[in-house]
Amino acid sequence: MKYRVDLHVHSRFSGDNDSDPEDSIIRAIGLGLTGLAFTEHYSYDASAPVEALRQKYGNAIAIFRGVEFSSEEGHCLVFGVDTDRLSVARHAHVEELVKAVNEWGGVVIPSHPYRKGSGAGDMIRGIGGICAVEGYNGCNMNCFNEQAVALAAALNLPFTGGSDAHFPGEVGSCFTEFEDRPTYDNFVFLLQAGRYRGVDARKISRIHHFGQATVRD
Repeated sequence: MKYRVDLHVHSRFSGDNDSDPEDSIIRAIGLGLTGLAFTEHYSYDASAPVEALRQKYGNAIAIFRGVEFSSEEGHCLVFGVDTDRLSVARHAHVEELVKAVNEWGGVVIPSHPYRKGSGAGDMIRGIGGICAVEGYNGCNMNCFNEQAVALAAALNLPFTGGSDAHFPGEVGSCFTEFEDRPTYDNFVFLLQAGRYRGVDARKISRIHHFGQATVRD
């Protein structure tokens, strides 16, 4: 059995949309996702309101929290660490971010690396300590996603998937398929272990639309 988690979701607490996180959770449940992760911009504390929703929906779906950190080189998803408590300033160099997060047992995953203006791109090749690369991003052009997947392969790293949703209808457009069920206790460990892959559900939808029998990621 595979376990599907959308690792990159935003809500109104990111400050750039008016999406209600509860609507995104309901959407994820309707899609049959195992979990979703709220990765608000800049601040880990920004996602604190979803803690109450864990109590309401905890029997139906796992609701994880992370942050999308804006490093000097580009955006990065961070899990397992409260970045607001780290001695790392916003727009710090990504090497500094990775060092601090790893020291506290968290993980760093560069998000949409080939998106112009907010992706670290090929700079990632020179940075050690990264857990994975975000391969499939639901707000990216396919060519940028394919570059990211190729980068992960070149670095011998796993790649994740996430919708980068800014409103509920985008949730689940891309997700990460885990071999083991993620829980609040093992989530970071499973990310470190690498037994997962990113999936672009939009490609699956297109293939089904045209009646083809196989999915080629």
